[in-house]
Amino acid sequence: MQRPLATWLRPTLIGATLFGSALLAGCGSDDAETRSIKVGTMSGPESEVMEVAVNLAKERYDLDVEIIEFTDYVSPNAALADGSLDANAFQHAPYLDSMIEDRGYDLAVAGYTFVYPIGAYSEKHGSIETLPEGALIALPNDPTNGGRAMILMHNSGLITLDDPENLEATPVNVADNPHGFEFREIEAAQLPRVLPDVDLAFINNTFAQPAGLQLEDALLSEGPESPYVNLIAVRAGDEEREEIQQLVSAYQSDEVAEKALELFDGGAVPGWQ
Repeated sequence: MQRPLATWLRPTLIGATLFGSALLAGCGSDDAETRSIKVGTMSGPESEVMEVAVNLAKERYDLDVEIIEFTDYVSPNAALADGSLDANAFQHAPYLDSMIEDRGYDLAVAGYTFVYPIGAYSEKHGSIETLPEGALIALPNDPTNGGRAMILMHNSGLITLDDPENLEATPVNVADNPHGFEFREIEAAQLPRVLPDVDLAFINNTFAQPAGLQLEDALLSEGPESPYVNLIAVRAGDEEREEIQQLVSAYQSDEVAEKALELFDGGAVPGWQ
């Protein structure tokens, strides 16, 4: 059951004050509300990166942006579709496309953010070659991120998929499993917690970095050429909205890139360059 909006939205207001709002109104703004937007992000370092863009948007465009933090991959698009958000920044295009197809959302891309490579981590084994027969492998349970893990295993020769181009491949699509691997599909945010209990876990950098996992320690990982660049999504028709483009411009800045480099220790590659 989907939780009520109030239970999964946690606001973090950057640069907006009652005084500032009153000042805007007093300066004859046509509609002060149009100068304030809400953007959804994943709780943690992605929100910290967004805070830099929010501050720049205020400094450069006098735009107030409220960050709404989420801890799952489904709610941000639901909130965007129902008008609770003006934009979100947490997903790549294959995931957005799957949500549009599955749920009928009328959403579009306004700009690009970073590639956050997915990696395969282990606390029990030092290399892929030492994985035992029948190893237990944990995967993200959302369609496209699970598919990223499956394709990465296929490309590494661990398994063979029936269609390597299927971006939403699951264990059902394994045509050949020569090592008898067992797969467990788990909510992405929970994967760091189950890492001690499995042989290998594919964890998005969104959740790996806060758990103290470095991409350089992954036994397998995507490279910077990954097509899974994250994006800023909006409702269709808002792509060229002034406030949205100001947010995109503030995000696609050297300051934001530097903050991401600091927080993700090289695990975030700018997708707009």
